[in-house]
Amino acid sequence: MSRLRAVVAALTLGAPFVATAADITRVASSFEDDDPFGMFIDVGVETTQRRTKIVRESLPTTAEGKRYANALWYRGADPRLNFDLAIGISRDVELSFGVPIVFVRTEKWDFVSDSNSTILNNTIGNNCADGEPCTLPSAQPLFNVPLETLRGGVGNMRFGLAWAIFNQRKDDTKPMWVVGLDYEAPTAAKLDPSVPTDSEAENARNIGDRVHKYTMYTALSRKIGIADPYFRMHYTVPVRGPGFYSNCDQKNLDPQNLGRPQNCGIDEWDRKTTGIQAPHTGGLTFGSEFHVYNQPNRKVWLDLRAITNYVSEGRYYNELSGALRKLLYTGDYMQVGGQLALKAHVNDVLTLRGSAMLLYNTDHVLTDEQIGKDIDKSGTVDITTNPAEINPNFDYRTDFVSRRFYATESKDFRLELSATFSF
Repeated sequence: MSRLRAVVAALTLGAPFVATAADITRVASSFEDDDPFGMFIDVGVETTQRRTKIVRESLPTTAEGKRYANALWYRGADPRLNFDLAIGISRDVELSFGVPIVFVRTEKWDFVSDSNSTILNNTIGNNCADGEPCTLPSAQPLFNVPLETLRGGVGNMRFGLAWAIFNQRKDDTKPMWVVGLDYEAPTAAKLDPSVPTDSEAENARNIGDRVHKYTMYTALSRKIGIADPYFRMHYTVPVRGPGFYSNCDQKNLDPQNLGRPQNCGIDEWDRKTTGIQAPHTGGLTFGSEFHVYNQPNRKVWLDLRAITNYVSEGRYYNELSGALRKLLYTGDYMQVGGQLALKAHVNDVLTLRGSAMLLYNTDHVLTDEQIGKDIDKSGTVDITTNPAEINPNFDYRTDFVSRRFYATESKDFRLELSATFSF
């Protein structure tokens, strides 16, 4: 799987010690007595698919509270080519570089049931009178359904540094213990969700979020007979980079798309406040490789792992952003699942690997902007007498309680085929 996606907890690093360390703790090493130079080149193709049922809350009609109505099926596909290079710069110390090329990232929205859809029959309007909501004289759809967007291009570059504190190959009384830091740079062209795209659109190659991401991790493994159990823990901190996106930057600003666009840029609602707020992510991976075939020149491993990730709340591109054409404040959620992989050591240079991964994403809100903040310290957010307190990102049509959208039954499925060349 991609070594560039921190939200997935199966990131691995290549190294020459294939026989005595699980993939998750491999580190390229140089200046060894028997190997003066170590390097890995990893090339792989993968496709990730996300399928989510999007529901919408409605006013409670029973003592049990809120009801949720089926709204949309979301289907996203992300096929890509991954290239990773790892070079040993010292004994048990590795410097790595990686970049993905996204072929065509496809997103599709279709009705679960289009009868009496609140998406098409929306009668709530933003900015009808001095920024306040109103009831429209006729229905105005939030967006058209079915809908499809296409994007693709070169993704963010990744740079990494890893150190094997313990190396079982050199001291079999100790496990492999690796610590590292990965840095994902905001090198991809900035994605503007307000502009619809297809394969011919000018900005269809823009897929970047313009966010620095720093991933700290540690991993351990120990070969015991035919098994090589391992454990990995990671945490990613996002930091907004230059030229980050804000909904107030929309090229074709639709006054219906923001609750109070007049507040964009004023002191309390500057770009840092209204812009992207990428989520923090963290996770645990544990599993084991099993040597199922072991001959001097041919080796085969079966890799079974369990994955748990946490994704914090934030304002970023989610399953509804391409339809509503803006970044959306998203609730936090967990990912739980597993991966099955098969790895074959063909010769001293070439190792092949194939894997399949399934993750279940817990239910979470997709449109949850706060209506504003108490600027004058009166104790409440007063949207009538002090409209400067209204969050310009807040959308009366989708962020009010009883109108919000939620992701449910969400699953990620990923297939990967890769080749590792060891030198």
